[in-house]
Amino acid sequence: MWKTTMILVITLLFMLPDYTFARQSETMMLTLDDATRIADAAQARAEQDNWTVVIAVVDEGGHLLLLRRLDGTQLGSVEIAIQKAKTAVYYKRPTKAFQDGVAAGNVGILNLPNVLPFEGGIPVMHNGKAIGAIGVSGVTAAQDGIIGQAGLDAL
Repeated sequence: MWKTTMILVITLLFMLPDYTFARQSETMMLTLDDATRIADAAQARAEQDNWTVVIAVVDEGGHLLLLRRLDGTQLGSVEIAIQKAKTAVYYKRPTKAFQDGVAAGNVGILNLPNVLPFEGGIPVMHNGKAIGAIGVSGVTAAQDGIIGQAGLDAL
């Protein structure tokens, strides 16, 4: 009986890593290749109209994966693009939603942590989960949004 129990326990222990790996592989994450595709498409859209912008792509934790500053873009747009991307991933919605809310008089939005309420930040969603985001800054908020959407559409 003891020998049978030990064999069963050892067999189960060998099966655990396989089960754990299977559970981890179900989680989708934004890769550097994904971030590069997003940035390439966003840059192509910006260059169509000779817009100079900064493009930031963050992962699900808001950590920077890729930053691209097109020639001639003002330095201030670097932090703005990153913050737009962080806002989008933290709140799982485009930053335009916050911009529209403030424009409608909901100034309480301005007190939310890590919110930059200007269009140009868009989350990358997978099965209802934000796995990353793109943030764009350098032209008007509406133009930043157009560029960001072009980047997202590349996935």
